[in-house]
Amino acid sequence: MMRMSEDQLEAHLNKHQMRKNEGKQPDKTKNDARALGRLKRGEMNKTERNYAGYLESQKIRGEISYYAFDSIKFRLADKTFYSPDFIVMKANGELEAHEVKGHWEDDARVKIKVAASMHPIPFIAVYWNSKNNNWDFENF
Repeated sequence: MMRMSEDQLEAHLNKHQMRKNEGKQPDKTKNDARALGRLKRGEMNKTERNYAGYLESQKIRGEISYYAFDSIKFRLADKTFYSPDFIVMKANGELEAHEVKGHWEDDARVKIKVAASMHPIPFIAVYWNSKNNNWDFENF
């Protein structure tokens, strides 16, 4: 298993963010494949914001050392990628990919299962359990 320090992970993410920013600007004439009503890329919905608050409390308690929203893409096949909602570095240096869900789109469950089978980090679906007033987790 590959482990990175928090500084190494931050440098890696910054390097790839710079590459992304150096690329050409998107063609505004093409139709956006994202459904109407969805947030812009990089913006959190209410459940994701609440989970970010949960992650921040875990960071303050020392249970995790780092988290980032919408920052990594996993290549699954040609022109097919999976981008988890959060990448999380636990206090012991292990990385996890967290997907916050209210409900599953048709292809989302398939993509997370494929990503989990291809990459050596845990992929975890996160749900808000309003009955118990806590977060539930599903490991892939």
